[in-house]
This record gives sequence, C-alpha cells and structure tokens, in this order.
Amino acid sequence: MPDKTIYSIHTDVAFEPLEKIDVPALVAACKEPWFNQTLTRVNDCVVRLGILKGEFHWHVHDDEDEFFYVVMGELSIDVGEGTETLTSGQGYTVPKGVRHRTRAPEGCVVLMVEGAGVVPTGD
Repeated sequence: MPDKTIYSIHTDVAFEPLEKIDVPALVAACKEPWFNQTLTRVNDCVVRLGILKGEFHWHVHDDEDEFFYVVMGELSIDVGEGTETLTSGQGYTVPKGVRHRTRAPEGCVVLMVEGAGVVPTGD
C-alpha cells in the first residue's frame, strides 16, 4: 500500500491588500511535499498557493466552484470517470457539487481561486 500523502493546509490569509506576493520565493522556501497556503482575499474569494507532490483524496465542495491555474509543472484533476491534465499556463474550473481529486506525481505549483468559505479538504 502506498504511503499516504500528508497535507499541510493553511487557511490564514498570509498577505493583506497592497502587499507584494513573491510566489517564486514562497515556492523556493517550501520544504513540504503538499503545501497549501491562502495568499490573499479578493472580495468574497481567496487565492491559494498549492505546492503539490502526490495525490489528494476524493472530495466535493457542495456550495463552491474551484479554479486551478498551473504555474509550473503538471497537474491531473480526476473528475468522475475522466481526467484532465493541465500544464503550465493552463487553468480549469471544477464546479460545485462535482467530486474530484488532484494529483501531481512529479510535483507542481498551482494557484487556486475559490470562495472564502470553502473547506479545502471538501465538505
């Protein structure tokens, strides 16, 4: 049985408005294989940074859509019976109520935009 991925998820807002966010510096400083940090709040949404290696569990967000934008690497998003694979510069929205999971066997960096009340691990 493969090792279970350990998630490091931080929902505190790391940067306030008018603060510069240096994503490459955050990525360089990260030592964890699966790291998720809320960077900032924009109106009723949050922008999160994901530094991902491994796979997330299947889950659903009943009331919130979730947008993924790949900054570096490759991200696979399993949705229902299919898989969508994204590379740098590509984005994908998983609508609310859709069961999904993300995978990044080689590691990737993503930005996620979702409602501020979303629970990152699913409802």
